[in-house]
Amino acid sequence: MIPFNPNTIQKEVVDPLFADWEQLSKQIHEAHDERNGQASDLMLKGIHLYEQLIITTSDQENTEINQNEDYEVLPINGMERLSFIKARPGQYACYRQLDELFKETKKKLARLRVKKN
Repeated sequence: MIPFNPNTIQKEVVDPLFADWEQLSKQIHEAHDERNGQASDLMLKGIHLYEQLIITTSDQENTEINQNEDYEVLPINGMERLSFIKARPGQYACYRQLDELFKETKKKLARLRVKKN
């Protein structure tokens, strides 16, 4: 298991990433409502942002997610869910799943911060 990095799970580090997701999430939702074909491209940005969050908060040297590793910061079934999202980024269900991953990861990071102290 790849453990979390106590220095990078701090609110000052992760809050900007969650703020970026909030902005992007609104754009993805609008793209799905308008059916303008932009949802897939925006979702790829969201997937990249989520992977950046996992890499940033994990105690590792790699700059890419390793699908065969278990990350302490990931929620339950996080890697499987991420694989599902990556396979079908244009689907609305995948947008909802990515949004849930962001929410669950935010809660998990908060628990890890409390546990660390």
